[in-house]
Amino acid sequence: MGWLKQIKMFCRKPHNLILAVLFLVLVILTLLPLISIVMDTFTVHTSEVMRIRGTHAGDFTTYHWSKVLLDGDNSLNIFYKPLLNTIGISLATCLIAIGFGGLMAWLVTRTNIRYKPFLSAVFVLPYVMPSWTLALAWLNFFRNPLVGGVPGLFTVLTGLPVPNWFAYGFFPISVVQGLHYAPFAYILIGGILKNMDANLEEAALLLKASRRQILMRITLPMVKPAVLSTFLLAFSSSMSAFAVPAFLGSPVRYQVLTTQLYRTLQGLNPGYGYLMALLLILIGVGIMLLNQWVLSGRKSYTTITGKSSQIALVHLRRLRTPLSVGFSALLLCVAVVPLITFAVESFIVEPGNYAWSNFSTIFWVGEGAVDVANGEPGILRNAHIFSGLANSFLLSLVVAFLTGTIGILAGYAIVRKKDHWLAHAVNQLTFFPYLIPSMALGAIYLSMSVVPHGPIPALYGTFAILILIGVIKYLPFASKAGINSMLQLGGEIEEAALIMGIPWWKRMLRIIVPIQKTSFLSGYLLPYISCMRELSLFILLISPATNVLTTMLFQYNEKGWNQYANAINLLIVGVVLLSNYAMNKLTGASIDKGIG
Repeated sequence: MGWLKQIKMFCRKPHNLILAVLFLVLVILTLLPLISIVMDTFTVHTSEVMRIRGTHAGDFTTYHWSKVLLDGDNSLNIFYKPLLNTIGISLATCLIAIGFGGLMAWLVTRTNIRYKPFLSAVFVLPYVMPSWTLALAWLNFFRNPLVGGVPGLFTVLTGLPVPNWFAYGFFPISVVQGLHYAPFAYILIGGILKNMDANLEEAALLLKASRRQILMRITLPMVKPAVLSTFLLAFSSSMSAFAVPAFLGSPVRYQVLTTQLYRTLQGLNPGYGYLMALLLILIGVGIMLLNQWVLSGRKSYTTITGKSSQIALVHLRRLRTPLSVGFSALLLCVAVVPLITFAVESFIVEPGNYAWSNFSTIFWVGEGAVDVANGEPGILRNAHIFSGLANSFLLSLVVAFLTGTIGILAGYAIVRKKDHWLAHAVNQLTFFPYLIPSMALGAIYLSMSVVPHGPIPALYGTFAILILIGVIKYLPFASKAGINSMLQLGGEIEEAALIMGIPWWKRMLRIIVPIQKTSFLSGYLLPYISCMRELSLFILLISPATNVLTTMLFQYNEKGWNQYANAINLLIVGVVLLSNYAMNKLTGASIDKGIG
């Protein structure tokens, strides 16, 4: 009975039990759903019975694969054009993000530009805010009356019509997403530039190298890993983006994979949608494998040595003041002016008319009028809005609590048994949801939740499914925070308590958590903020009773009630920024610290 003794010995250690339970749960919640969605691509769904003749719901079929991938013009319109649009936007997004973010990182860390703390703080603001913030601001400014029905602020102020290509489609989506992900480049490249050994550049100066030669031969090669990481992060994030393409592409029917996925799942072709979700997952996994291959195969890029000196800043001379003022104004336009447009647009009764007499508070505190949005009350007197706000808060708090707690337990167990295969397996499983685009993960759980599975009831339309998918999606952030925190904590402290006979739960609550509470707290607060501004993850799974603010914003925008959408957006941005401010105050963490 040696195996029984081994099981008893295994179960005596709490971290072993945690790993075993997490392994079982994560396999059920992450790997089995993938099998489910693969099966759905080969299954006839109820809404497709009339289309796939001679079949019944639940029958096996290859119809979806042939129609999506091998059906000539039909496949071109359904899949290949959205795929090419997605790839083109992702590449353009990367170029803008790396160019703008890298330039700002170089100016702040390597030159004597003015207002560095201000530039650093404002530059990361667009990433802290929801991604669609800039998209709605773009619509407010550059709306085309031929498509949007009313002119935007630019046309009203200048009298110049905005061409369609500038207002909607590829160009604005690429620009908005590029600006949103530019902080990736700023943080990654700026960190390397700030810590790079100054001796390398000083040696080049002694050899009479020009500033241009130093930049091309030394600086740029040194930041190559950060550039590649930024490229892969921005590319994968852009591939899975939904909100920005939906707001800026839908008016001209410009489809990307995520919007096409949403359209098919909401229509009569769910099999098409599940297949696209599967292909999105494969693309995400491919990007991550490429990232690992690039990082594992790169040469040494050592930037910090034991002998370093003060970095010699590039003096901008006459350009210092113009560049400082110009970039400050540009960042204010990107980060602050959109908030002003949301406020202005939320008070306009007749869109496109900015006369003072056309301003009203009806969309904020009005009781509602029959001729305005079907009598919808203002958002501060609207029971549906308060219900959505309450749902957002409740969902974010529950998801943050569960995710943060599981992340702490996972980090504790993985570090305490770090050389065991089970710890490696749990570590990989907790990270796996990061590879799955939010929209694809929503599609997976949509396919699983519409019908009961054994003792598990059909969860579609319930609050539980939103909590479940939120915990799964944000677990990678919390688990990494837990692992990093536990790696900093030596085992001697817990061993001393164990010798004193203190039970495990007391060791966690009285010793480990208090010591690392600041680090652990980020595992709670980051999922909270992310959940408050999430749209893509929940859009396929909400019902009227479980609507959250972000999905309500999307629905109001689809109805053309732009004043309500702008007011709700301003409310969401305010909540997110206040939450982020509270996180920084409580944890002392700030993503721009150490750069500006």
